[in-house]
Amino acid sequence: MSTSIRIDVPEALAASHAKHGGASGRAWIAALPALAAGFLDRWSLRPDGPGRHGMASLVLPVTCADGAPAALKLQPVTDENETEPVGLRVWDGDGAVRLLDHDPATGTMLLERLDETRPLSSVADDTAALEILGGLLARLVAVPAPEGLRRLADIAAAMLDEVPRAMPALADPADRRLVRTCASAVAELVGEPGDRLLHWDLHYDNVLAGEREPWLAIDPKPLAGDPGFDLLPALDNRWAELVAAGDASRGLLRRFDQLTEALGLDRRRAAGWTLGRVLQNALWDVEDGETALDPVQVTIAATLLRDRMG
Repeated sequence: MSTSIRIDVPEALAASHAKHGGASGRAWIAALPALAAGFLDRWSLRPDGPGRHGMASLVLPVTCADGAPAALKLQPVTDENETEPVGLRVWDGDGAVRLLDHDPATGTMLLERLDETRPLSSVADDTAALEILGGLLARLVAVPAPEGLRRLADIAAAMLDEVPRAMPALADPADRRLVRTCASAVAELVGEPGDRLLHWDLHYDNVLAGEREPWLAIDPKPLAGDPGFDLLPALDNRWAELVAAGDASRGLLRRFDQLTEALGLDRRRAAGWTLGRVLQNALWDVEDGETALDPVQVTIAATLLRDRMG
């Protein structure tokens, strides 16, 4: 049935894998059409419209043998995504897309079909969109993390070890001071890293409209840790809107308050772990060759630091 179906690989996806994966990325792209066709056969699926893609994955809308709509997600297995099916199985559709089948060897997943044309970012009212996201996040982090996931304890300790090596790359003394301050906030919390199942990347474009529930989370990067570490993607989402409103810091604190209230978090602790996310982003940027901190991240950190001291 499916082996004769042409699987088109988007040029942007191929370029992303060539840029970030080099020879192995190009090899995965070259093998992708056959991989997709193989799973269409193996799981008795029929293509049902054009696919979509992110930086790493190709998602094909499909119809199952029983006529149910689904989505075939193909991506190379990496440290970042290898536990995605673990988290999805634990949540079992409660606030997140449901996992229908999974092939551990290739990372291929068969997922519940959601409406990719209606991400949460299509909700114009930021407060309403954040209420939806906060409600989903509260449900997701209410679950204890299973064994075998990456742990915030280890990630935080590794970040603190990396700070001295990263510092010389930052040209501005103010950037170096901010990194040290963020590291101090993490050092205060590293002994109590938490044990909840975190999504790690829940922003408006990782929430899609569904039929079973109005909105469901997708693309988790599961992590065991404190829910405060899960807030930043929603805080810096649609940043241009906060700037356009005339007071980005005020809008940021509104979002922060809305999320901490939805999750029932201690604000000071949540601010500390959010500074940890700023630190993580700074270290990643330095690793990528940057010599200055991202201005949005600086504003977030400075705003939360002022609020903590106020």
